[in-house]
Amino acid sequence: MPVLPVRLFGDPVLTTPADPVTAFDAELRRLVRNLDETLYDQRGSGLAAPQVGVGLRVFVFHEEDVAGHLVNPVLDFPDEEEQDGPEGCLSMPGLYFDTKRRMNVVAKGFTASGDPVQVVGAGQLARCLQHETDHLDGVLFIDRLDRERRKAAMRAIREAEWSGLAPPPVKISPHPMTSGYH
Repeated sequence: MPVLPVRLFGDPVLTTPADPVTAFDAELRRLVRNLDETLYDQRGSGLAAPQVGVGLRVFVFHEEDVAGHLVNPVLDFPDEEEQDGPEGCLSMPGLYFDTKRRMNVVAKGFTASGDPVQVVGAGQLARCLQHETDHLDGVLFIDRLDRERRKAAMRAIREAEWSGLAPPPVKISPHPMTSGYH
């Protein structure tokens, strides 16, 4: 199974809502295996299909000793309790910002074979399920930050080595400077 390249911030696929899965076939099962292998390689908690350039509502997760995948997920929140803590994204490597999320979530969807499945999560698992479902809706975690945190996140993204948003490097002229001009 190949490890797929992860798309980085700025790629339009990351902000485009994904299409619902309609065919629960071998191709979908292969996508889930490839997502899982890529997530393992990247050492992340979750990976959504849009992050590898596939616009389908599928994600895999490995969080708090719980691993799995969801196809066409829908989230329900059993209460109003919130959490605020560090969150990162494989599409923005190395950057973490405190993000408010719901503390508890019930995620309902399907397996790659089309069987109904439900995942109940609290704490980090709830954060992961919400983060990955956001990817399927074309929403990035930095979209959930308050104004000050978002400003700091955008500054960090522009300065990141991987970012296409960073200013071009200053080049040193190979021509010697003359002292004839004052």
